Amino acid sequence: MPVISRRAVLFAPMLLMGQNKRFQDQLWTSIEPIYAATLKHPFLTGLTDGTLPKDRFEFYLKQDSLYLVAFAEALGLLASKAPRVDWMMTLNQHAIDSVKTERSLHEAILRGAAAQSMAPTNYAYTSHLLATVHRKSFAEGLSALLPCYWIYLEVGRQLKKRGSRNADYQKWIDQYASEGYSKTVGMVLDMINEESKGLNDAVRKDCVDNFVASARYEYQFWDMAWRLEEWKP
Repeated sequence: MPVISRRAVLFAPMLLMGQNKRFQDQLWTSIEPIYAATLKHPFLTGLTDGTLPKDRFEFYLKQDSLYLVAFAEALGLLASKAPRVDWMMTLNQHAIDSVKTERSLHEAILRGAAAQSMAPTNYAYTSHLLATVHRKSFAEGLSALLPCYWIYLEVGRQLKKRGSRNADYQKWIDQYASEGYSKTVGMVLDMINEESKGLNDAVRKDCVDNFVASARYEYQFWDMAWRLEEWKP
């Protein structure tokens, strides 16, 4: 294995990156500063050091339940554009699993409590995903959805190293740090790497732009929960 710089160790998800340059590497490089800021956000650091107030975590879970419905819808739309039948089947299954698995976690922690409406950031993020998947190509839509998969895996792995004394927080961390979830993310990364081979430079740039936009929304989603964001006025 070649010598790896400290910067690469800090930012790059090494278990998902090989020695050969792939499109996923270009995508991840484009969000390194965003990911670095994400790991430092008090919502995430509070999950492990015990400083995250319970009301903010519950706010996040309630909003995430609403987000998942829109995310599943976006996955279904993307599946209809898939150039391969196996990809279509995989994405449709992910749409089902994303709601089923995470909702069971939410219900176990929230015990039936639910948000009535989307907060502004949640509404903006899901609108971005649905619009991109509906209007753009398969590759562009997949790039927009990818940060939701990939950033959660990397965040889960980082937080797993620290652990949490709060049982609910640890349950959330374990879900995204699991080997099963890693395999799920790997399937989607394989799709974008394969699909990117036939793209021209303009479309590849659009894919990167969509990926960056969604990565920013991921940061803002946690920030939304930290601030208990409300509509104004």
